[in-house]
Amino acid sequence: MGQEQSYITEDTPPLTLSDRSLAAVADLIKTGYARRIVVMTGAGISTAAGIPDFRSPETGLYANLAALNLPEPEAVFDLSFFQQNPKPFYVLARELYPGARYRPTVSHVFLALLARKGLLHMLFTQNIDCLERAAGVPADRIVEAHGSFATQRCIDCKVPFDGEVMRAFVARGEVPRCGQQQGQQQYQYQQPQQQRDDGASSAACGGLVKPDIVFFGEALPRAFFELMDMAKEADLILVMGTSLQVHPFAGLPNMADEQVPRVLFNLEEVGSFGTQADDVLVLGDCDGGVRQLADELGWREELEKTWRELVGDEEVERQMQGAKKRVAALHDEVNKLAVEVEEVLHIADDEDQRGAEHEGIHEENQRPPSPGLGGNAGDEREAPTTTTRPTAESRPEDNTNASGIGQAGNQNPSG
Repeated sequence: MGQEQSYITEDTPPLTLSDRSLAAVADLIKTGYARRIVVMTGAGISTAAGIPDFRSPETGLYANLAALNLPEPEAVFDLSFFQQNPKPFYVLARELYPGARYRPTVSHVFLALLARKGLLHMLFTQNIDCLERAAGVPADRIVEAHGSFATQRCIDCKVPFDGEVMRAFVARGEVPRCGQQQGQQQYQYQQPQQQRDDGASSAACGGLVKPDIVFFGEALPRAFFELMDMAKEADLILVMGTSLQVHPFAGLPNMADEQVPRVLFNLEEVGSFGTQADDVLVLGDCDGGVRQLADELGWREELEKTWRELVGDEEVERQMQGAKKRVAALHDEVNKLAVEVEEVLHIADDEDQRGAEHEGIHEENQRPPSPGLGGNAGDEREAPTTTTRPTAESRPEDNTNASGIGQAGNQNPSG
């Protein structure tokens, strides 16, 4: 049995901070004590951007996809299902793709300011939306624990796929294949040799192309495991918008020395926060907490100006309109996405049926099932096989209800 966590009390003196407050944290930064700040973020920092969430009961993508004839809602992000039917994923990708419609929040811009001032040692993020990059955080200061839409490659030969060509396919809701060029419907199997990640070369194979986001059935990126020890080098830890429920990501805040202050910006207390003498809990939405810290640092004017110049006045007003309006807008958007996915499933089902008839196969039990495709009432086709799930929670999430996905294979996925 594991040991119970021992929580500190108001009488517990801090080890490093003058007191457990944002003012004391700001003093640590202003005096130059904290110069290697390590940040861990979840989907909560993207809430105000309006990105559809995955798990909330009303606006969650999974809840809305549950009504469709999928093996399970998460099948859209399952590698084995993607290999058989990639179209539902690309319907969602058109909505979630970076730059399509979502802009950085003030929390993202705060992280960019940390980097600009030479204070960001490393940012570990569970998010796949690339908004940290859009805000100006350098790529070499970001570890995307669940991958991202920033790069993509063939799932068979692993050859990278051109980003601009990928963007065009996603915008059209079409499925790209290895060697396929923009606007062409045929695969260029005899393309010149292309360089693979492992240094070998490979001709375009016509395999399915997928963004480098972590699906069920895939391991976390190698960079995560190679760089996670940087959390031990931190002199200040900031954790923003994550429930810290799934490992290995959830263990990152515990890797620093006990005297290293840790600050949590989240709707509720999570993980081991509250058990160390220099834990500072800022409970509420991330943007509000970030603004408080910016005030204490004397960065507030610079932060707001930088954010407004980046996203524009209209987007600033939209993000500040309040959670109630954002939830209503999300509800409508997610319903629309579910309808679009359902249409794709029906189209694929019709194509599958026509193909079977063309081959002269009319008995239902003579053809393999179409994974996740709808059938008429009483349809007794065999349920499609899905991949085995780990016992830990299999999809990164956070209590602020925004998106994040991934799996670590036998390594329990983070969230």
